[in-house]
Amino acid sequence: MEAGGNVERLSATPAGIALGPLDQIADGAARSFVIEMRAGRFHGFAVRRGDQVFGYVDRCPHMSLPLAQKLDDYVAADRIACSWHGALFDIESGACLGGPCPGTALTPWPLRVEAGAIITA
Repeated sequence: MEAGGNVERLSATPAGIALGPLDQIADGAARSFVIEMRAGRFHGFAVRRGDQVFGYVDRCPHMSLPLAQKLDDYVAADRIACSWHGALFDIESGACLGGPCPGTALTPWPLRVEAGAIITA
């Protein structure tokens, strides 16, 4: 833990954590996940496209803020959008497509779909 009792914010999770069924996320939408671990807390989100999910650490490379100001509000016009300063990111690669972070990308959070469930990879 950090000084003052703040919980350390982690940037990765171990493989094999079941996050729930794929159908908890509507196709084309996203969902945030917070995972408590001994070392701290991980904040990430998953975007669903058909039978695939694309996971990212919930941190904009522009100012290190979480992307969504409203719960699960990550996708706009088929792009991941940062609600703070308007950065746009490709869903499949996390690459910045516009806004104040050219040449950067979101940090991937490896996820897979197995037997209809989302699992950390």
